[in-house]
Amino acid sequence: MKNVRFMAQAAVIAAVYVVVTLSFAPLSSGLFQLRFSEALTILPALTPAAIPGLFIGCLLGNFLVGATFVDIIFGSLTTLAAAYLSYRLRNKKWLVPMPPVLLNAVVVGLMLVYVYGVPVTLFAAMAWVAAGQFVACYVIGYPLLTILGRYKDKIFNM
Repeated sequence: MKNVRFMAQAAVIAAVYVVVTLSFAPLSSGLFQLRFSEALTILPALTPAAIPGLFIGCLLGNFLVGATFVDIIFGSLTTLAAAYLSYRLRNKKWLVPMPPVLLNAVVVGLMLVYVYGVPVTLFAAMAWVAAGQFVACYVIGYPLLTILGRYKDKIFNM
């Protein structure tokens, strides 16, 4: 029963990530990207099922918004690494959103400059991505973590 719950939670998280990414698709990509679905990257602090869920959601979301193959693979692996690190930081609540902000700033910033050819400096690309990630992960995600954390047992341990 525990494995079924884990897979169901991962699937729901992946589905929500994809739906939110596609719902705000024009804002989800580009130099200043405000990917609202990245607010969900706080979920590994509440359930380890969020780690594969976010990875699969990002993989599908990137594919469906028409990202390049490199972006689909490396962007999704970045989300996987960030989700794992957020899970490891679950006991330091204010640090939980930090891995997605930092890792995406570096990896997506690199891809914007070297894969997509966005005509800005690497530092500028990383800064813009970090700004969007900060809004998604701290401004939206951190309050979400606080609210969902109050109901963690009722939501994730049914």
